[in-house]
Amino acid sequence: MKQYKITLLRGDGIGPEIVAEALKVLDAAGKKYGFSLEYTDALMGGCAIDATGKPLPEETIEACKAADAVLLGAVGGYKWDTLPGNLRPEAGLLGIRAALGLFANLRPAKIYGPLKGACPLRPDIIGDSMDIMVVRELTGGIYFGKRGRETVNGMEAAYDTEYYTTAEIERIARVAFNAARKRGKKVHNVDKANVLESSRLWRETVLKVAKDYPDVELQHLYIDNAAMQLVRNPKQFDVILASNIFGDILSDEASQVAGSIGMLASASLGEGKRGLYEPIHGSAPDIAGQGIANPLATILSGAMLLRYSLDEEVAADAIEAAVEKVLNDGYRTPDIATEGSRRVGTSEMGDAVVAALA
Repeated sequence: MKQYKITLLRGDGIGPEIVAEALKVLDAAGKKYGFSLEYTDALMGGCAIDATGKPLPEETIEACKAADAVLLGAVGGYKWDTLPGNLRPEAGLLGIRAALGLFANLRPAKIYGPLKGACPLRPDIIGDSMDIMVVRELTGGIYFGKRGRETVNGMEAAYDTEYYTTAEIERIARVAFNAARKRGKKVHNVDKANVLESSRLWRETVLKVAKDYPDVELQHLYIDNAAMQLVRNPKQFDVILASNIFGDILSDEASQVAGSIGMLASASLGEGKRGLYEPIHGSAPDIAGQGIANPLATILSGAMLLRYSLDEEVAADAIEAAVEKVLNDGYRTPDIATEGSRRVGTSEMGDAVVAALA
């Protein structure tokens, strides 16, 4: 039997609750498809700050590097909001991405048939379905550029710097074009090249990379137009390529078009097979401990883990099919519940997916 090592970063808020449900499903998949998963827990985020004073202890970095893949719940919460930026829980997330060399974030935004009613757009706009992949650059840009505060003319001022090299842009562009080759063969590059010098370099580099992919259609959109087009005509998109900050914004917007941020998984990948997998939603401290959080995005993140890091494609497909079956059967956590649906809690939803997988 094949064995894999998974490091768990359960995190803060609802993180431990939703990770627990993903593990139920992953273990059931392993039992059915002939592999086993060995889990190691490590601290990151607010829980790490409380225990060690640091959002990302060195021991956590080493545990992640020793694993075949990393599964993350969520980090952050009101409790740590007043800490300096370098000591806040989110600094741990940025740090682990950098430590593992995870430069590409793949965020699928898909409308499941049973959840079409949760989409805020008119039926004539959304059509039968939506299936978009947002490819977001993850370790560069304004989130990692120089930042600081200073006094100017007696007033406090602050600055953040958007900074990219051609190598950083080229490697993320190739991820997007390769993804498009396996999908609808279309890439929408999103930038602000009419204003920002960093975006002009971004577009120039993407155009050069595109020459190696003559079979993939490339279109360009400014970020403001892209945000508008996502709600005006989302069916036009296949793969969206964007910088760190633009991808962060567009993926959240796409999640709302899909009906619920609680349904969307993500994979953060580097040069090798190891990746970090997480739901795109936050730690939701307002509902933590109530047993009502939606675990499906974390379960689907587990499916992406099987696909991209462990090459367990059949098991990944089975988990995704089980999630769709559960939705077709009417199971809903409160965030996606509609009149007539079967309202369930976090644990019940996990159990339902396990049953559908059997």
